[in-house]
Amino acid sequence: MEYETKSHCKYLIALHLILVVKYRRQLLQGNLGEFVKQKISEIAERSEFNIEEIEVDKDHIHILLTISPTICVASYVRRIKQSTTQSLWSRFKWLKKQFWIEKTFWSDGYFVCSVGNASADTIRK
Repeated sequence: MEYETKSHCKYLIALHLILVVKYRRQLLQGNLGEFVKQKISEIAERSEFNIEEIEVDKDHIHILLTISPTICVASYVRRIKQSTTQSLWSRFKWLKKQFWIEKTFWSDGYFVCSVGNASADTIRK
């Protein structure tokens, strides 16, 4: 991770973000987890944040991302959650049985902490 430079500032804002599947359903195994990783990477390409690492577990996802200081963290999280939920519901019709036709995938909250310039290995520990 390297420092970013804009006209009047130099920064490195690295965050560890964890998103949890609603009701802790263990759905992120196999194809669904890979699909979510791909969609988040696509969102990052057209947004003002960069994905450094993504790790998928059975019921949650860890994302190490670097962001711009001009947009709040909640906006990034909202963009990721909304876009991935829409993509998942349009591709995987069987999700209706998991969530009682409520078009949701992620739990309401999220975990985020700043990690500074720590390496990915340090964050894993």
